[in-house]
Amino acid sequence: MADENGRFDHLDHAGQATAAIARRPRFAANLVLGLAIGLAWFVLIAMSARNATIAPGTTGPGGQLLQALPVPPLPGFLDRFLQLCLTPATVDGSLFASFAALSAMWFLMSLAMMLPSAAPLVRTYCEIADTARAKGEPVVHPLVLVAGYLAVWLGASLGFAGLSLAVQAGSAAVAFAPVQGIAGAAALLVAGLYQFSGLKESCLKKCANPFATLFSRWSVKPSRIFRLGVDQGMWCLGCCWALMLVMFAVGLMNVFWMALIALFTLVEKHVPGRLPGRLAGAILLVWAAALLLISA
Repeated sequence: MADENGRFDHLDHAGQATAAIARRPRFAANLVLGLAIGLAWFVLIAMSARNATIAPGTTGPGGQLLQALPVPPLPGFLDRFLQLCLTPATVDGSLFASFAALSAMWFLMSLAMMLPSAAPLVRTYCEIADTARAKGEPVVHPLVLVAGYLAVWLGASLGFAGLSLAVQAGSAAVAFAPVQGIAGAAALLVAGLYQFSGLKESCLKKCANPFATLFSRWSVKPSRIFRLGVDQGMWCLGCCWALMLVMFAVGLMNVFWMALIALFTLVEKHVPGRLPGRLAGAILLVWAAALLLISA
């Protein structure tokens, strides 16, 4: 609590540091986002390296790079988490545990791959909030917006986890392994075709240029800012959901391809024009055709 002069001198050093962060919402938002992204990548890289060691057949394209990664020791709960994802689910009670583990894994992937591309959204919101604060107007903390954005990807993670279990049941393989033949080609075909769709283009425009939406729907109510984050998350999901299907063709725990997709989403949202997206779509379609020919 501040004193009557609005100062925090009466607090200890830890309290003053915490208060300083609370009074600087832009710094707090960037700090939280940076820590979340860094932690997600660290956990995924550690799990990917362990998976490449104990189940090399599930690594997919680029597997040799994964096997070259150092294998750090995992805490007990992360080792159990990895085992839940690797072990085929059954109906004897492990189905829910596998679904929960896969949902957590997909959410970690969403944090690592999609949260960096949300930087324009957070940066634009903070710029508008700084202008409003300079005028003495109340503002909602940017982390409320981020919470709404991540709520969408949490829901999407549940859907991807269910799809992972369906693929796992159909292929009789571990959920991390790349799907082969027609199933893998279908995932690449859908991802490639979607890159040329009008819906993809509309979602990309909304996702890459959030200023108009944030400015026109500005509010001082947390519930509305949360809803704004949800709406922007939906645009981002509409932009990137098909690219996430590529992970089924290369292996869910393939951190090499996670990094490539994350890099591409950044390029696609920051480079004007449709050339990056159309080029990626063409590559995915050729890849799908080649996989079909090999599987025939």
